[in-house]
Amino acid sequence: MDGLVAIINSIDGFVWGPPMIIILLGTHLYLTVRTGGIQRKLFTAIKMSITKEDVGAKGDISQFAALCTTLAGTIGTGAIVGVGTAILAGGPGAVFWMWLTGVFGIATKYCEVYMAVKFRKRDENGNIMGGTMVVFKEAFKTALGEIPSWAKFGAGAFAFFCALATLGTGDAVQSQAITSILTSNIPGLENWMVGLVITVVVALVVVGGIKNISRVCELLVPFMALAYALGCIAILIMNVDVLWPALQMIVVAAFDPSAAFGGALGSGIIVAMQYGCARGLFSNESGLGTAPIVSSAAQTKNPARQSLISMTGTFWSTVVMCLLTGIVITSSMIKYPDIISNVTSNNITAGAQLTNAAFNEIPFLGAPLLSLGIVTFALSTILGWYYYGDRCVSYLFGRKALPVYQVLYLAACMLGAIGVGDVAWAVSDIANALMAIPNLIAVLALSGLVAKETKHFVWDGNLDEEDLTLT
Repeated sequence: MDGLVAIINSIDGFVWGPPMIIILLGTHLYLTVRTGGIQRKLFTAIKMSITKEDVGAKGDISQFAALCTTLAGTIGTGAIVGVGTAILAGGPGAVFWMWLTGVFGIATKYCEVYMAVKFRKRDENGNIMGGTMVVFKEAFKTALGEIPSWAKFGAGAFAFFCALATLGTGDAVQSQAITSILTSNIPGLENWMVGLVITVVVALVVVGGIKNISRVCELLVPFMALAYALGCIAILIMNVDVLWPALQMIVVAAFDPSAAFGGALGSGIIVAMQYGCARGLFSNESGLGTAPIVSSAAQTKNPARQSLISMTGTFWSTVVMCLLTGIVITSSMIKYPDIISNVTSNNITAGAQLTNAAFNEIPFLGAPLLSLGIVTFALSTILGWYYYGDRCVSYLFGRKALPVYQVLYLAACMLGAIGVGDVAWAVSDIANALMAIPNLIAVLALSGLVAKETKHFVWDGNLDEEDLTLT
């Protein structure tokens, strides 16, 4: 077993090595330029997400429901436990790289959602089918309507790795996080008990399809995000005396990891970048290609409107939530040196332990906030990622395969709860990278089209124009 874990960790280190970091950050920067700095429209996008609805427009669910379902998939344990994992492995500087990945990743999220909405189709049951797999088949057709073999391969590869990743990233890892936090705080509670409850709850929701999932997410996501953010702000007020040193450490350690706690955390700039970018992608999914699957189902007049709304998800999940968590953990480590002592003595060896230790140092508020955040964030992620897998499995094998996928998904809930170990994080990282590659290829190949139409809809003031070509 140890040998298998070592192999998986080696593969994880390879796929998230310097080449992947360069590709990911390079794509974020390139698309920021190609879209004219679409981040400048962030406040317009936020306003649209809460005040405007394209009622009567084509699509299966409302724009807000699509955003909430997307946020359900992104604001998961990556925003809490994932930050702790990044800090433990890459030092506080990893938080800086996570944040930077989020800022520039907004442009990538915009572009990948734009493609998904523009090229979406309906399946045999009349439901929207969108995402990178559909983009490959629809956007790269020849003049005769033929699909090149490389496009078919890209579509199949993305759908396969996405379906595989949903079982780990969106399911087992989240179930493990919920179980870990509840069993550690409720005496006598067994892992299998938590797993059973999670499995039953998920089963009751997902059988209703995207409309049922989005309805639950609309109710759950705003509450959980606001409650967690306000709780973190309250903790930062308690830690106000070390707040500025914590911010300084995050920035300085991004370029000099040895400056943080005498080098007790992190082992170099590349490692800080590696874990910051990997956990940043895990948190906001910009470049991953998952969020466009549900965003493509939104009722919208044109692709630009939903793309603007969807890109706010990256802002909320990483630029806000991950940063808040990162500052809370770093400031707590500064204020309570025993946390660092437990790291150096190997009493804390996992990201979840570091996050738990940091929050538990905060009297009254820390432990309850962490428990609430992990349970609600992780549960919403399990629901959101189910839809990703549903669409990818339907694309690969047809709807007849969905009952098998549902059984596997529910089984992963239980397996994650009874213990898959931290190796699940490494497996999730690998799957994320493998599905990100074909998605980034499609995004870059179509960036010219997205840039041209963005100029028309966004920068030339035609956001209210209806695109009659939309399915």
